Amino acid sequence: MSAIAVSYTVDGAADAPVVVLSNSLGATRGMWDPQVPALAERFRVVTYDTRGHGESPAPAGPYTLDDLVDDVVALMDEVGAERAHFAGLSLGGMTGMRLAAREPARVHRLALLCTSAKADPQGFRERAAAARSAGTASLASTVVSRWLTPAYAAAHPGLVARLEAMIAAADDEGYAACAEVVADLDLRGDLGHITAPTLVVSGAEDPALPPDHQRLIAEGIPGAELLTVSPGAHLPNLEQPLQVTGALLGHFDAAGAAR
Repeated sequence: MSAIAVSYTVDGAADAPVVVLSNSLGATRGMWDPQVPALAERFRVVTYDTRGHGESPAPAGPYTLDDLVDDVVALMDEVGAERAHFAGLSLGGMTGMRLAAREPARVHRLALLCTSAKADPQGFRERAAAARSAGTASLASTVVSRWLTPAYAAAHPGLVARLEAMIAAADDEGYAACAEVVADLDLRGDLGHITAPTLVVSGAEDPALPPDHQRLIAEGIPGAELLTVSPGAHLPNLEQPLQVTGALLGHFDAAGAAR
């Protein structure tokens, strides 16, 4: 399958180093709203909706992880970024690992949040089947219950409602095809080939992809740094925005003025 033109937004100065932010399964680029303003003060921030999500097309599946990487490469070409920093959460992090291993010249520094090199295939196959049979809305409350810790969710009902609506709006087949990408992937062999300086972020209370998944990644990528956020579930960038945004800024800033 050839790359598709994904829907994207650019914030920040046109001549600044580029940061690409990649969403989790079921989310849209709106999940990065807490991070964009601070990042855009120093970087040209490109947020996009993964195929099958948000405003991006949902071509017929099946998809492969390399299809998702091809979409990012085409997006970077579209915005004129020969090289970029990349941050991805969950499915976005999987895309980032494969991008960095396959296209090392395109990735400057890498941030991988709450992601996995090999997830539980059965759980994601069941999720794909549920999206096809009952629609993504049927998954919304269960999925969002993994995104935030129970205490934070209880204190922020408006955010919970917005996230559930985000999942319910995902294309049923697009979501299912992306869930099958997660079910099929095994990136353990790619980790040692990643040369981009890498920050791995783990949510201590993440029930979706618990910290062991991130430890394996940090141990497999040469020189990777591991940061554990607590309290934090699967989307700690929403629950701990100052800590996560600060970590991303520090990691990408360490590149200095290099492009």
